[in-house]
Amino acid sequence: MNDEQWKKKLTPEQYKILRQKGTDAPFPGELLHNKETGMYTCAACGTELFSSDHKFDSGSGWPSFYDVANSSAVELHEDSSLGMQRTEVTCKNCGGHLGHLFHDATDQPTGARYCINSTSLGFKPKK
Repeated sequence: MNDEQWKKKLTPEQYKILRQKGTDAPFPGELLHNKETGMYTCAACGTELFSSDHKFDSGSGWPSFYDVANSSAVELHEDSSLGMQRTEVTCKNCGGHLGHLFHDATDQPTGARYCINSTSLGFKPKK
């Protein structure tokens, strides 16, 4: 899709986050406190990204996961913007910006914290 098509498909907030690498404000995100069982998907293209089985409350204000549902669904990129060294997480299918990966979740099985913008996600409840 080209830029104009993305602008038509996504809400202005989704466009800002997914296509322009923005960030949600911490805590008010719609999916932050979601406790349902299911799959978190890319809000732009519907690709399954994270399982509710891997979600945890990191206290950061963003939905956090200690692993991906399918490693071929995301891509990791070095990100040195804002004067920080981070790892950006994007949807491999559409290139949408999802959030960042940190390795500070020492109380989780993988030690990883995928810190994901709620606006970047959709949710499919398990039936």
